[in-house]
Amino acid sequence: MLTLLFVLIIIGLLILAHEWGHFYSARKLEVKVEEFGFGFPPKIISWVRGGIKYSVNLLPLGGFVKIFGEHGEGAGNRESFISRPAWQRFIILAAGVGMNIVLAWVFFSAGTLAGLPYAVDDQKVPISVVGVLPGSPAEKVGLKFGDQILRITTSNEQEKINEEQQVRNFSEKYGGKEITLIIKRQEEVLNINIVPRAEYPIGEGPMGIALARITTQAVSWYQAPWEGLKTLGRSIVLTVSGLVFILKELILEQKTSIAVSGPVGIFTMVGDSRSLGLGYLLQLAGLLSVNLAILNFLPIPALDGGRVLFLGIEKIRGKKVSPKWENAAHAIGFALLIFLMILVTFKDISRVL
Repeated sequence: MLTLLFVLIIIGLLILAHEWGHFYSARKLEVKVEEFGFGFPPKIISWVRGGIKYSVNLLPLGGFVKIFGEHGEGAGNRESFISRPAWQRFIILAAGVGMNIVLAWVFFSAGTLAGLPYAVDDQKVPISVVGVLPGSPAEKVGLKFGDQILRITTSNEQEKINEEQQVRNFSEKYGGKEITLIIKRQEEVLNINIVPRAEYPIGEGPMGIALARITTQAVSWYQAPWEGLKTLGRSIVLTVSGLVFILKELILEQKTSIAVSGPVGIFTMVGDSRSLGLGYLLQLAGLLSVNLAILNFLPIPALDGGRVLFLGIEKIRGKKVSPKWENAAHAIGFALLIFLMILVTFKDISRVL
């Protein structure tokens, strides 16, 4: 239940910040905003202030903004979005993405201030799981990132774990047989039964886990913004590189080796991140904000990037694209995105089950 609450809060903040960017830029450019909604309908309550309707809605997943003229209405009216110069429309469209980038920087900075897990060479720090391979025995029994391995036992042998090599030696010795891992997950001590593989791919190990000594390190308040900015830059580069790699694989091989996650996958990631502390959770939120910004700026109809694409076409042609055709393209794009979301969600559920 707590994980679901975290997911709702994170997704809500990402969407709300994105829509606030559109709202703020439209107001500054004196384009009429018809409604700013907190959450999604059905509506709970609404009021009008300064000629703008503000609403609080039942589904707490961010918000929405309705801008006069965004669908082509009000041509010739100065307050209409469609009547504004292309550069002003670009600012309004790009402002949502800009806010997600700013929010990511805030999350990354706060994460470094709260403290992040780092690998250390300190014998006083317990051995922890820092990686779980897909399809491995460790994944099947539910081992998670951050689990501390305290002891390993069998019916006639027990060993206290002080070194990473002990885990590998013990699991190799009992390959194909059931052993019990005594682990610490947050404040809870658990017994997990697992059967290490007698034969396994090179580099994976009998259980399919990576181990290290990890502890939390925080930076000073005056260092946090700079460290957050560096993390933001790295995240943007890695996200764009990963996206290019996925597109390349899809075009050349009609498949991708990188797992793509939707809401269910995010739920799982947040649940796993909670065990690593607030700093790691904030870093995940920052990464999600970067992903939302970049994906939303792709030149796909229904996304902000798709609307910017039509602005580019307008500049090349020297006249506006017919609102009828543009709205039709966005409707088709929206339907395809919904279908893709359903497909990704189905795959997420199948991985969890």
